[in-house]
Amino acid sequence: MAEDVNITPRVEKAEFQAHITGSMQDLAAEIKKVPFYSVSVSENELFAVMVESRNIKKRPYLFHIMHFSENKLTLIYSIVQDSSEDMRRATVLRYASSLLSMVSDRCQVDQGSFYQYIDSVLGNILTGISQPFSALFNKYGSLVSEYREVKRINLELSASNRNLTLQSSKLDEENKKLNAQLEKLETYSDESLMAMVQDWLEVHNSTIEVNDFAKNHGISAPRVEQILDKMVSRGYLELKS
Repeated sequence: MAEDVNITPRVEKAEFQAHITGSMQDLAAEIKKVPFYSVSVSENELFAVMVESRNIKKRPYLFHIMHFSENKLTLIYSIVQDSSEDMRRATVLRYASSLLSMVSDRCQVDQGSFYQYIDSVLGNILTGISQPFSALFNKYGSLVSEYREVKRINLELSASNRNLTLQSSKLDEENKKLNAQLEKLETYSDESLMAMVQDWLEVHNSTIEVNDFAKNHGISAPRVEQILDKMVSRGYLELKS
């Protein structure tokens, strides 16, 4: 009988000062747009969890957690036995940088400490190379390119988010104005509507199409039907066979 071996990965963490703009619920809404992350949120903290792989018992094996609190971001991640610790840290850093660029309008991480962490991770990788640097440059140099690309995306997304915020504010104001106009249109009195129906019938040879009348006057079709029923019941109108 095969022995049941349970290998538990080691867990590390890194902490950074951070500032959250808005509520944790607002931040959660942004993170939920990013694939593969599950989110747990309370009033004062948020956990964004990605399970990268599971063991044969379906338990999380490779995973990382981004713990957002009021003034701090904590990266918690697993490292598999007999794997490169530095490369694992670089992989987690890639995921974290990508997510942070997506939510940069809601969470601002202290750049000084974050860049020092990036420098430390990349420095360990480069100093740990036993072969000539030129032989491995193409293989590991992509990490530097990815980091620069993430910085560029972060700047572009920050500018884009500012523009979207302004546009969203303008659309909200326009929507409020339209709703106010709609409410005014929907509040015609019965007497006003009956007079409008009489005017319509005079112009349209004593016929009325509910949808046309409703569209023309900015009134809902059910409201038009209601007033027509009322006019028929009072003898103001007669239905043609």
